[in-house]
Amino acid sequence: MNFPLRRPRAFGFTCSSRFIRVHFLVIAFLLVKLTATAQQPDSLQFIQDSAVLDSITVTAFAVNTTWKEVPAAVAIINRQQLQRLDNVSLVPVMNTVAGVRMEERSPGSYRLSIRGSLLRSPFGVRNVKLYWDNIPFTDAGGNTYMQLVDMNQLSSVEVVKGPAGSLYGANTGGAVILHPQLDADSGSSFEAAISGGSYGLFNEQLRWSNSGAKFSSNLQQSHMQSDGYRQQSRMRRDAVKWAGEWRMSNKTKLSALAVYTDLFYQTPGGLTQRQMDSAPAQARVIAIQQKAAIYNKTAFTGFTLSASLAPHFDNTTTVTVSHTSFRNPFTSNYEKRNEWNYGGRTAFSYHIEKGKLRLQWLNGAEWQQNYSQIDNYDNNGGIAGNVQYKDALYATQYFLFTQLNVNLGSRFTVQAGLSSNKQLIRYRRNSDPGMKDFQHSNTEALPAPRFSLLYKLSKTVSAYAVLARGFSPPTLAEIRPSDGNFYTLQPENGWNREIGIKGFALKARLEFDASYYYFSLKEALVRRLNDAGAEYFVNAGSTLQKGVEVWLRAHLVNNRQGFIRHLVVGNSTSYQPYTFKNYTVDATDFSGNRLTGVPRNVNVTTLDVETNRNFYSSFTLNMTGKIPLTDANNVYADSYKLLQVKLGYKKQMKAVMLDVFGTLDNALNQLYSLGNDINAFGGRYFNLAARRNFTLGIVVKR
Repeated sequence: MNFPLRRPRAFGFTCSSRFIRVHFLVIAFLLVKLTATAQQPDSLQFIQDSAVLDSITVTAFAVNTTWKEVPAAVAIINRQQLQRLDNVSLVPVMNTVAGVRMEERSPGSYRLSIRGSLLRSPFGVRNVKLYWDNIPFTDAGGNTYMQLVDMNQLSSVEVVKGPAGSLYGANTGGAVILHPQLDADSGSSFEAAISGGSYGLFNEQLRWSNSGAKFSSNLQQSHMQSDGYRQQSRMRRDAVKWAGEWRMSNKTKLSALAVYTDLFYQTPGGLTQRQMDSAPAQARVIAIQQKAAIYNKTAFTGFTLSASLAPHFDNTTTVTVSHTSFRNPFTSNYEKRNEWNYGGRTAFSYHIEKGKLRLQWLNGAEWQQNYSQIDNYDNNGGIAGNVQYKDALYATQYFLFTQLNVNLGSRFTVQAGLSSNKQLIRYRRNSDPGMKDFQHSNTEALPAPRFSLLYKLSKTVSAYAVLARGFSPPTLAEIRPSDGNFYTLQPENGWNREIGIKGFALKARLEFDASYYYFSLKEALVRRLNDAGAEYFVNAGSTLQKGVEVWLRAHLVNNRQGFIRHLVVGNSTSYQPYTFKNYTVDATDFSGNRLTGVPRNVNVTTLDVETNRNFYSSFTLNMTGKIPLTDANNVYADSYKLLQVKLGYKKQMKAVMLDVFGTLDNALNQLYSLGNDINAFGGRYFNLAARRNFTLGIVVKR
């Protein structure tokens, strides 16, 4: 059966549902009421003065110090940078970080890689650990539903690049620490935002914050939906987040986080080169027929108690619980999952300071438990049919860690850490009468040491070196992938060696961070697709992942007089000549080939301008090199140049700050895939991103 191609709609609010109209009227009314009280404008500075990073406290590795004094490759995305574009997607923001690649195969379907390949991650995030402050967000099965996070819920993001197992357990890529928005200023504040754009995009947010001497609270609600550029690519996300902090005494603090997200997005499937060139907005016919989509409802809560137990002795303890209801009508089956996750983390810190010696000794543990009931049925046009499989899976993951931080004088910092990690998985096919006992897939206790040194070359420049071992066991989604079989897989593991230099120069007008790393990974996990499009995974021998990352940001203009008040130029460059070191499949030797799914060169340039008339603009140019799509390196995705622009007007009034903006995405109208299916059966590699598209929005804060 042939399905007519839907012409992508141009800019405008094309969704006509009553829900959208009601939301639009409510938010518009709030915006008008807030702006009606506006008084004579005052001046407002949008781009902070130089040395932006030096004012931010880094929490990674429990150092609680400035960015340039952390003996690691850590990137900071602050609130201002999160809002550089359309306030809709984390993808363009994360991709400004050197060494980070975030993809979106269809609206709402995120993948994330830090200094590595996307070989493993068909959806979600794997081999990278995510945390909400101290609360583990990655589940015991090794998967992270990052698409559930609304970027407007965040105040900042820390990206730890390279294995971080000494403090964050099982990972080879690194860790991402999300900081929820929680106003530090006393009093109450309110924010309302609404935007809409091409392909039926509609986005709204409401936020209310209150902060007092003892208690702070931040409540946020958001709704986003889009028809999508391609057929079969509609999405909708509703999210509510509450973050609170109770300062029980000057020695004790209790923090809480509660997030609920209801996410739906359709999956159009990969296209061949010929299909992409002729009609890039089309979907696979079978994806339309089978109503392929993801339905994910997740409730996540966590509590953290921080206490000073003695003059030199502190403890931070976290407990968390979450539930996910997941449905995935797919081309070959209809999967239903019921997931429960429980976890806890505790860290005891002993710290002393004598003269020029400062010492911190950290000891703790993290434990997580996952229960998943996974049922697969025939998919009869989006309706679950006969049972294929019914499985029960339990995953336990825990690690013990210790870390020593020593500051020797004012220049030398030594950091040494070690964790012992273990994963236990048991599963049973309940639909198989012959399988009465649970089968087991366990990993031995694997040590993950990490050593780093930092030396301050001057007051503003530091050099550092890192030696770290990371490992990442197979996730539940890899041991039991969508083809319905159980697989015995080995953890991938490897050593990372790294040197770098970072800091400020030219009277803090120039910020910079440059590093070279050499990461040798063994038993790398690689995703493959069978002829039905279902995925499975294999261990791919070893890979060699070495590269260079350079990040610069120059504050070229920072004046209180003149038409241009602030002008900031940034650039991040990643050179990643990754290769398979020892990899043979079915007697075919791929050793020496470029690593599948990884561009060799990525260069991202940013420009931010503020004028004395309260107008501002942001420009981002992402130049990504060609990407090998097969292990044989016989098919590549073309290189592309992605230009994104934001123009806006901000005005601070007596009680209200008004921000009106417009964005232009893919301004050069590139035909590119932002999420390739590697080693895809039938040559269906490409998931096309939207062509040139627009967004208009307004934000009011009070």
